[in-house]
Amino acid sequence: MFEDRKRVFVDLLRWNVPVSEGRYEIDQFDDEYAIYLIVEDGNGRHLGSARLLQTSRPHILGSLYPHLCDTEVPHGDSTVEITRFCLSPRITAQERKRVRQSLVSAFVVYAIMTGIKTYTGVANNQWFKQIVNFGWDCEPLSCQNSTAYTDLIAFKIAITEQTIHLLQQSGMFTEDTLQMLQSGPQAEQKHVSNVAQECEHAI
Repeated sequence: MFEDRKRVFVDLLRWNVPVSEGRYEIDQFDDEYAIYLIVEDGNGRHLGSARLLQTSRPHILGSLYPHLCDTEVPHGDSTVEITRFCLSPRITAQERKRVRQSLVSAFVVYAIMTGIKTYTGVANNQWFKQIVNFGWDCEPLSCQNSTAYTDLIAFKIAITEQTIHLLQQSGMFTEDTLQMLQSGPQAEQKHVSNVAQECEHAI
Protein backbone atom coordinates (compact mmCIF):
# COMPACT_ATOMS: atom_id res chain seq x y z
CA MET A 1 0.00 0.00 0.00
CA PHE A 2 2.68 2.51 0.98
CA GLU A 3 4.70 1.62 -2.12
CA ASP A 4 1.71 2.25 -4.39
CA ARG A 5 0.99 5.50 -2.56
CA LYS A 6 4.53 6.59 -3.41
CA ARG A 7 4.08 5.59 -7.06
CA VAL A 8 0.79 7.49 -7.35
CA PHE A 9 1.18 10.57 -5.17
CA VAL A 10 4.91 11.22 -5.54
CA ASP A 11 6.01 9.71 -8.87
CA LEU A 12 2.83 10.43 -10.84
CA LEU A 13 1.15 13.40 -9.17
CA ARG A 14 4.39 15.02 -7.91
CA TRP A 15 3.12 15.72 -4.41
CA ASN A 16 5.69 17.16 -2.05
CA VAL A 17 5.17 14.63 0.75
CA PRO A 18 7.61 12.52 2.82
CA VAL A 19 9.05 9.31 1.36
CA SER A 20 10.58 6.70 3.63
CA GLU A 21 13.51 4.56 2.45
CA GLY A 22 12.92 5.87 -1.07
CA ARG A 23 9.96 3.48 -1.44
CA TYR A 24 7.13 4.30 0.94
CA GLU A 25 4.84 7.33 1.09
CA ILE A 26 4.27 7.70 4.83
CA ASP A 27 3.44 10.95 6.60
CA GLN A 28 2.78 12.15 10.14
CA PHE A 29 -0.84 10.98 10.00
CA ASP A 30 0.11 7.34 9.43
CA ASP A 31 0.17 6.60 13.13
CA GLU A 32 -1.44 4.01 15.38
CA TYR A 33 -4.78 5.82 15.14
CA ALA A 34 -5.04 5.67 11.34
CA ILE A 35 -7.53 3.20 9.85
CA TYR A 36 -6.97 1.67 6.42
CA LEU A 37 -9.52 0.26 4.00
CA ILE A 38 -7.65 -1.99 1.59
CA VAL A 39 -8.77 -3.91 -1.50
CA GLU A 40 -6.52 -6.87 -2.30
CA ASP A 41 -6.62 -9.67 -4.84
CA GLY A 42 -6.85 -12.60 -2.41
CA ASN A 43 -3.09 -13.19 -2.51
CA GLY A 44 -2.10 -10.07 -0.60
CA ARG A 45 -1.47 -7.88 -3.66
CA HIS A 46 -2.59 -4.29 -3.07
CA LEU A 47 -5.21 -3.09 -5.57
CA GLY A 48 -6.47 0.03 -3.85
CA SER A 49 -6.82 1.64 -0.45
CA ALA A 50 -7.83 4.67 1.55
CA ARG A 51 -6.91 6.03 4.96
CA LEU A 52 -9.41 7.20 7.55
CA LEU A 53 -8.44 9.73 10.22
CA GLN A 54 -10.33 10.60 13.37
CA THR A 55 -11.29 14.29 13.32
CA SER A 56 -11.05 14.47 17.10
CA ARG A 57 -7.30 14.15 16.51
CA PRO A 58 -4.95 15.99 14.12
CA HIS A 59 -6.05 15.41 10.54
CA ILE A 60 -5.36 16.93 7.13
CA LEU A 61 -8.34 19.26 6.79
CA GLY A 62 -8.19 20.52 10.35
CA SER A 63 -4.40 20.78 10.56
CA LEU A 64 -3.40 21.90 7.07
CA TYR A 65 -6.44 23.29 5.22
CA PRO A 66 -8.95 24.79 7.68
CA HIS A 67 -9.13 27.88 5.44
CA LEU A 68 -11.00 25.77 2.85
CA CYS A 69 -14.08 25.77 5.12
CA ASP A 70 -16.45 28.72 5.39
CA THR A 71 -17.19 27.81 9.01
CA GLU A 72 -15.60 25.60 11.65
CA VAL A 73 -13.98 22.41 10.36
CA PRO A 74 -16.38 19.50 11.01
CA HIS A 75 -15.06 17.28 13.76
CA GLY A 76 -16.21 14.86 16.42
CA ASP A 77 -16.49 11.19 17.23
CA SER A 78 -18.94 10.50 14.39
CA THR A 79 -16.99 12.51 11.79
CA VAL A 80 -14.03 10.87 10.03
CA GLU A 81 -11.73 12.16 7.30
CA ILE A 82 -11.04 10.23 4.08
CA THR A 83 -7.46 10.60 2.83
CA ARG A 84 -5.00 8.90 0.47
CA PHE A 85 -7.59 7.34 -1.84
CA CYS A 86 -5.19 5.29 -3.95
CA LEU A 87 -5.71 2.88 -6.85
CA SER A 88 -2.69 0.80 -7.77
CA PRO A 89 -1.06 2.02 -11.02
CA ARG A 90 -0.51 -1.63 -11.97
CA ILE A 91 -4.18 -2.52 -12.46
CA THR A 92 -6.20 -2.19 -15.66
CA ALA A 93 -8.93 0.37 -16.37
CA GLN A 94 -11.59 -2.30 -15.82
CA GLU A 95 -10.01 -3.29 -12.52
CA ARG A 96 -9.82 0.37 -11.47
CA LYS A 97 -13.59 0.70 -11.83
CA ARG A 98 -14.21 -2.39 -9.71
CA VAL A 99 -11.68 -1.41 -7.03
CA ARG A 100 -13.11 2.11 -6.84
CA GLN A 101 -16.60 0.64 -6.34
CA SER A 102 -15.28 -1.67 -3.62
CA LEU A 103 -13.64 1.19 -1.73
CA VAL A 104 -16.67 3.48 -1.95
CA SER A 105 -18.90 0.64 -0.76
CA ALA A 106 -16.50 -0.12 2.09
CA PHE A 107 -16.69 3.52 3.22
CA VAL A 108 -20.43 3.17 3.71
CA VAL A 109 -20.36 -0.30 5.25
CA TYR A 110 -17.62 0.65 7.70
CA ALA A 111 -19.39 3.90 8.59
CA ILE A 112 -22.68 2.18 9.38
CA MET A 113 -20.97 -0.57 11.39
CA THR A 114 -18.96 1.91 13.49
CA GLY A 115 -21.39 4.84 13.88
CA ILE A 116 -19.78 7.29 11.45
CA LYS A 117 -22.33 9.89 10.32
CA THR A 118 -20.10 12.19 8.26
CA TYR A 119 -16.98 11.83 6.14
CA THR A 120 -14.87 14.85 5.28
CA GLY A 121 -12.00 15.26 2.85
CA VAL A 122 -9.95 17.51 0.60
CA ALA A 123 -9.80 17.00 -3.17
CA ASN A 124 -8.86 18.91 -6.28
CA ASN A 125 -11.71 20.16 -8.43
CA GLN A 126 -11.56 17.29 -10.95
CA TRP A 127 -11.54 14.58 -8.26
CA PHE A 128 -14.29 16.35 -6.29
CA LYS A 129 -16.60 16.22 -9.34
CA GLN A 130 -16.06 12.46 -9.53
CA ILE A 131 -16.78 12.04 -5.81
CA VAL A 132 -20.06 13.94 -6.16
CA ASN A 133 -21.05 11.82 -9.17
CA PHE A 134 -20.76 8.62 -7.13
CA GLY A 135 -24.32 9.41 -6.11
CA TRP A 136 -24.17 9.92 -2.36
CA ASP A 137 -25.00 13.07 -0.36
CA CYS A 138 -21.81 15.08 -0.88
CA GLU A 139 -21.35 18.84 -0.76
CA PRO A 140 -18.49 21.37 -0.52
CA LEU A 141 -17.67 23.03 2.79
CA SER A 142 -17.23 26.42 1.14
CA CYS A 143 -19.44 28.42 -1.21
CA GLN A 144 -16.29 29.71 -2.95
CA ASN A 145 -15.17 27.91 -6.09
CA SER A 146 -11.61 26.71 -6.56
CA THR A 147 -9.37 29.39 -8.08
CA ALA A 148 -6.01 29.68 -9.75
CA TYR A 149 -4.58 30.13 -6.26
CA THR A 150 -5.88 26.81 -5.02
CA ASP A 151 -7.53 23.93 -6.85
CA LEU A 152 -8.52 22.27 -3.59
CA ILE A 153 -12.05 21.81 -2.27
CA ALA A 154 -13.04 20.66 1.21
CA PHE A 155 -16.16 18.51 1.26
CA LYS A 156 -18.39 16.43 3.49
CA ILE A 157 -20.38 13.26 2.83
CA ALA A 158 -23.45 12.44 4.91
CA ILE A 159 -23.96 8.75 5.73
CA THR A 160 -27.65 8.04 6.25
CA GLU A 161 -30.10 5.16 5.87
CA GLN A 162 -30.46 6.20 2.21
CA THR A 163 -26.76 6.11 1.30
CA ILE A 164 -26.61 2.48 0.18
CA HIS A 165 -29.71 2.97 -1.98
CA LEU A 166 -28.21 6.10 -3.56
CA LEU A 167 -25.01 4.24 -4.44
CA GLN A 168 -26.99 1.27 -5.78
CA GLN A 169 -28.92 3.61 -8.07
CA SER A 170 -25.70 5.10 -9.46
CA GLY A 171 -24.11 1.66 -9.85
CA MET A 172 -21.37 2.38 -7.30
CA PHE A 173 -22.34 -0.10 -4.58
CA THR A 174 -20.95 -3.62 -4.72
CA GLU A 175 -21.74 -6.63 -2.53
CA ASP A 176 -18.12 -7.44 -1.68
CA THR A 177 -17.22 -9.19 1.55
CA LEU A 178 -15.73 -6.90 4.17
CA GLN A 179 -13.15 -8.31 6.57
CA MET A 180 -12.42 -6.16 9.59
CA LEU A 181 -9.07 -6.69 11.26
CA GLN A 182 -8.06 -5.26 14.60
CA SER A 183 -4.70 -5.35 16.33
CA GLY A 184 -3.99 -5.59 20.02
CA PRO A 185 -4.60 -8.15 22.79
CA GLN A 186 -8.28 -8.57 21.90
CA ALA A 187 -7.78 -8.73 18.14
CA GLU A 188 -10.59 -10.21 16.14
CA GLN A 189 -11.65 -10.71 12.55
CA LYS A 190 -15.18 -10.11 11.40
CA HIS A 191 -16.54 -11.15 8.02
CA VAL A 192 -19.60 -9.42 6.64
CA SER A 193 -21.09 -11.12 3.59
CA ASN A 194 -24.65 -9.87 3.09
CA VAL A 195 -23.47 -6.28 3.17
CA ALA A 196 -26.57 -4.31 2.24
CA GLN A 197 -28.91 -6.39 4.41
CA GLU A 198 -26.63 -6.23 7.46
CA CYS A 199 -26.06 -2.49 7.09
CA GLU A 200 -29.72 -1.69 6.76
CA HIS A 201 -30.35 -3.74 9.89
CA ALA A 202 -27.58 -1.85 11.70
CA ILE A 203 -29.18 1.50 10.86
